[in-house]
Amino acid sequence: MVYIHDFSFPNEGMEFDFIMKIKRTCYDSFYPFKILSRNEFETVVFEPVTILYGGNGSGKSTALNVIAEKTGIKRDSIYNKSNFYPDYVNMCEMQLKADIPENSRIITSDDVFDYMLNIRNLNEGIDQKREEIFEEYLDAKYSHFQMKSLADYEELKKVNVARSKTQSQFVRSELIDNVRGHSNGESAFLYFTEKIGDNGLYILDEPENSLSPKRQIELVKFIEDSARFFGCQFIISTHSPFLLSMREAKIYNLDENPVKVRRWTDLENVRTYYEFFKRHENMF
Repeated sequence: MVYIHDFSFPNEGMEFDFIMKIKRTCYDSFYPFKILSRNEFETVVFEPVTILYGGNGSGKSTALNVIAEKTGIKRDSIYNKSNFYPDYVNMCEMQLKADIPENSRIITSDDVFDYMLNIRNLNEGIDQKREEIFEEYLDAKYSHFQMKSLADYEELKKVNVARSKTQSQFVRSELIDNVRGHSNGESAFLYFTEKIGDNGLYILDEPENSLSPKRQIELVKFIEDSARFFGCQFIISTHSPFLLSMREAKIYNLDENPVKVRRWTDLENVRTYYEFFKRHENMF
């Protein structure tokens, strides 16, 4: 599915005209101006899966944030803005092929890290609560409790439960499910599967962060199926050879001047992996 057909950023001439009109000289940076125009990155024509590839500082995240801002889709984490951000976004143009669904969103590395941090904090809270329940168990199991009125009924139930169960069984029954059952990578992968639904535009900024190679391959399959069968469009920035290898993905190489569409096997990062494993092929 394609919701955004194409998106145009201001070219170098448009940026120059805008900056020359600014009378104030107190600004050291005109971000996001002069970032994408350095390599003449002006227009993106989208497919169901479109990937922006490039090294650090190439403008991948800037492009994604600008597109997300222009479309007005949901986002959780704050991101780097400047006084000129609204001016830049207003100068951008996009052509829609279909209305963008309300459940569309941008997912960044910060979103995933915050999610995993929340799980860690929850686990720490569970650990603290567990110690309290240990003490409750011992008090209830070995108490000389006698029921004197209906007001004591709940306490009687707790005593009976404690006397009928082992300590670990009692603690498990009193605690919420322990979310520590998943590793960081598993939790990160689940975050994507929970946030990405049917029929939506999803912008993913380096989703490979926190994912093992195995989980990255699973994410590739999930994205491919979501685009092919469930009406989703993806715009992704990545260095990952696993994500770059996605079937029928259109890849813009932001390291080139001007920016061009390239096959994933021609990209420098992928070639580096290939040459490394080729040199050590006899060790496998």
